[in-house]
Amino acid sequence: MFLWFLESLKLLPPDVTAAFGKITFRAAMAAFVSFALATLFGPKLIKWLKANFRERIKSDSQRIIQLHEHKSATPTMGGLFIIGGLVAGVSCFANLENPFIRASLFIAIGMGIVGAIDDLAKLQSESNGISKRSKLLGQVIVATIASLFVYQVHVATPESLLFKIPLAGTTFSLGIWFVPLSTIVIVGASNSVNLTDGLDGLAGGCLIFASGAMAVVAYVGGHAELAEYLNVPRIAGAGELTVMAGAVCGAILGFLWFNCHPAQVFMGDTGSLSLGAILGLMAVITRQELLLVVIGGVFVIEAISVIIQVGYFKWRRRRIFLCAPLHHHFQFQGLPESRIVVRFWIAAGLCAALGLATLKLGVRDPSAEQTPMTAMEMRIER
Repeated sequence: MFLWFLESLKLLPPDVTAAFGKITFRAAMAAFVSFALATLFGPKLIKWLKANFRERIKSDSQRIIQLHEHKSATPTMGGLFIIGGLVAGVSCFANLENPFIRASLFIAIGMGIVGAIDDLAKLQSESNGISKRSKLLGQVIVATIASLFVYQVHVATPESLLFKIPLAGTTFSLGIWFVPLSTIVIVGASNSVNLTDGLDGLAGGCLIFASGAMAVVAYVGGHAELAEYLNVPRIAGAGELTVMAGAVCGAILGFLWFNCHPAQVFMGDTGSLSLGAILGLMAVITRQELLLVVIGGVFVIEAISVIIQVGYFKWRRRRIFLCAPLHHHFQFQGLPESRIVVRFWIAAGLCAALGLATLKLGVRDPSAEQTPMTAMEMRIER
């Protein structure tokens, strides 16, 4: 939209307009606009949310209720201005004709609606939101529609449906199985982020690192030369997701302005389900589902801690952690909330760095392959 506006006015030289069309520039501007809108309208929205949607602490653990009792009047559904900010940033600076941008916007709004319904159910009744089956069904429907849309784009280039197992050197075509795999990844990422959203600033800070790393992955995947050099799938048009990732980072930074401890607002399921789903969608579009496990390591560990806790309790009627997800385990140990959050941020940053570093594992160095042969030839000559 922004580029169309500049081109229509014809007030700037062509080379300047072309410079504004660069993905990196547009991603930075999308981040700035999303951040600015979130911080500008945040106070007014928080005031409105505080008057209508105040959080009520609900948990099966009495200890959790006691620890978070002071947060009971904090407004929730702050994900509304996260989604609003990122949609505005993307609408201004992304190519809206790009199918991956359209799928991302659909996921952001669709999952946001599912999360908002769940948040409203929590606020308007004594229940802990809508039933788990209904919530999961809503997520699956939204994720499946987005997956089918992306599949229709990828099927035009069969290479985009290849699934590569790192280090093993095994590659096979997913075909129509791309759709269920994509759905699982999107819903899994969405719920993992949702589980992590339990302390002030925790999920938001970790999401910035993960989204920033996925922005690099998307840019590389959409760049012919970089994709070939790093031996990653070349997905035409995937580079535009860098703008989406930039908008996500900017919107989250604007949200953290108010969500840092002590939080003035919570993102609620409205924000966490949506942001996690965007992360998962970016991974399936760029064909980096396994890399997301590394980049989003904190979210994965949080989800695994819940699975282990529930499974072990059903098996042995005992608990491994003091409380799950994992951040509550450390809270039960007496660690201050701010210390837990910052340490999780550090872990998220390390996971993102490690994930990006693994991209180099696929690089083949021709000079290294030639060195042994050259040395052998030298010995023969002698």
